[in-house]
Amino acid sequence: MLQQYIKKILEAPVYDVAVETPIDQAAFLSKRLQNTILIKREDLQPVFSFKIRGAYNRVAQLSESEKARGVIAASAGNHAQGLALAAKKLGIKAVIVMPQTTPEIKVRAVKARGAQVILHGDAFDEALAYSQKLVKEHGYVYIHPYDDVDTIAGQGTIAMEVLRQHSGKLDAIFVPVGGGGLIAGIAAYVKYLRPEIKIIGVEFEESACLHAALQVGERVVLSQVGIFADGVAVAQIGEETFKVCQHYVDDVITVTADEICAAIKDIYDDTRSICEPAGALGVAGVKKYVEQHKVHGQTLLAIDSGANVNFDRLRYISERAELGERREAIIAVTIPEKPGSFKAFCQALGKRNITEFNYRYHTEREAQIFVGVQTGIGPQDKAKVIIQSLQKQGYAVTDLTDNELAKLHIRHMVGGHTTAVDNEVVYRFEFPERPGALLRFLNKLGQRWNISMFHYRNHGAAYGRVCVGLQVPLNEREQVPAFLEEIGYHYWPESENPAYQLFLG
Repeated sequence: MLQQYIKKILEAPVYDVAVETPIDQAAFLSKRLQNTILIKREDLQPVFSFKIRGAYNRVAQLSESEKARGVIAASAGNHAQGLALAAKKLGIKAVIVMPQTTPEIKVRAVKARGAQVILHGDAFDEALAYSQKLVKEHGYVYIHPYDDVDTIAGQGTIAMEVLRQHSGKLDAIFVPVGGGGLIAGIAAYVKYLRPEIKIIGVEFEESACLHAALQVGERVVLSQVGIFADGVAVAQIGEETFKVCQHYVDDVITVTADEICAAIKDIYDDTRSICEPAGALGVAGVKKYVEQHKVHGQTLLAIDSGANVNFDRLRYISERAELGERREAIIAVTIPEKPGSFKAFCQALGKRNITEFNYRYHTEREAQIFVGVQTGIGPQDKAKVIIQSLQKQGYAVTDLTDNELAKLHIRHMVGGHTTAVDNEVVYRFEFPERPGALLRFLNKLGQRWNISMFHYRNHGAAYGRVCVGLQVPLNEREQVPAFLEEIGYHYWPESENPAYQLFLG
C-alpha cells in the first residue's frame, strides 16, 4: 500500500498551482509547553488551504474526454476553492455543491475562481448526496474531497515537504481530520520513510468520525455532526482513507470548541496569522497531547490546514479563547446587599483582573453577581485557587466555567428573578445559522406553550444558540421531549442548571 502512495506522491504535479509552504517555530507556545512546537503553514496556499494539492492532482489525472464532461464536488469550502482553481487552470467547467452553512467568505472565493456554486443542505453529507444526483443527471466527473487515491497523494506532498524541510528530530505530527484525506496522505509518506515519527489525528469532538471508527474497527456514521469547525464537519471517515489510517495512524485526539478557539489565539500570537477552526485542530491537539502525556523536550509539528474563516466569527472565537486556555474563570458569588459590598468583594479578589461583572438586586439581604476573572496560565493561578480563596473569606461561590448555559446566555441575561411566571421549564437549543433561521425556529416552537423567556445572540458562529423558557403545566411535562424532537434541533434541558437557578429562576 505504502509503495503505491509513495510513487503517486513523488509524481504529483501539485506545484503547477500550489506552493511549498514554510514551517514556522511557535516560540511563545514552545516556551510555555517546554517542547519545540512547529507549525506547517498550509494557510499560505493560494486558496488559503492545503486542499489545492489534492484537488489539482486528481483533476490532472483526468482523460481528455473526462475533462470535457466537467467536474463536480461537494465541499464545505476549502476543497471547493481548490477544485475551482484547478479547473480554471486546466480550462475545465466546475460545479460545486456547498452546505448552506458554509461561511460566506468561502462561497465568494469559489465563485471568484469561476466555478458554479449550488448551496444545498445543512452539512457536508447532504451536499454530497445532492452532488451525486447531479452526476447522474449531467454526467459530470465527481472529484471527491478526500476519499480518492489521487486526492490523498496530492495531500501527501505536505509530508514530503516536511521531511525535506525538517531533517532533524521529529517526534510527532498532528494532523486535522475530517474525511481523512490529509492524514492518510501524510501517514503514508511518513511511515514509509520515517516510521518512528508518530502520526496523530486531531478531531473536533462533535465530528470525531475517525476516532469512532477506530474504536470499533470499522467505519461508522455519526448521528450528529457539529459544524463549528466546518472544514472537518464529516459524519463518516472515507473508505480509502480509513484503510490507511487503520494501519498507520498512531493515535487520535478529540478537542472542544473552546480548545480550538484557544489554539487559534496561540497561532495568532506566534505567527500573526488567523486560521479557521479546522485549521487550528493540529495545535489544539499538540497542547492536549502535552498535557495528557506530560512530555518535555520533544519536537512536535502541527499542520495549520487553512485560514478561510468569516471575519464576524472572530468575535465568538475571541470570547471563547480565554476559556479554552483556562485563563478565565466564570463564577457566581453571593454578596451582602449593603453599601461597600462591591468594594469588599473586589478587595477579596486581590489584584486579579476582572473581565466581567454583572449584578442584579435579589433580596434586601443578599445579591447574586456573575463574575469573570482572569486566572493566568501558571499552575498556581487556576479557577480552583480563586474559588477556595473566596470561600475562605466567607463567600458562597458556584463555579460556572464549564457551564454552557452560563457562558452562552446567562452572562447576557442577568436581570433578576420573577414571581409573575409559573410552571417555567428551560431549554437550550442549537440550530444551523442562516437567514430566516430564527423565525423558522420560533414558528415551530411557539405552537404549543407560552414562551416566558427567550435569549438569542448572533455572533457570527455557525450555530444559532437560543435559551428558552416555556410555561408547561405539570401534567403536560412528559409531552415536552416528544414535541422538541419533532422540531428537529439539538436541545438540552436546563431547568436545574445552577446558573439559571441563581440568576433567573
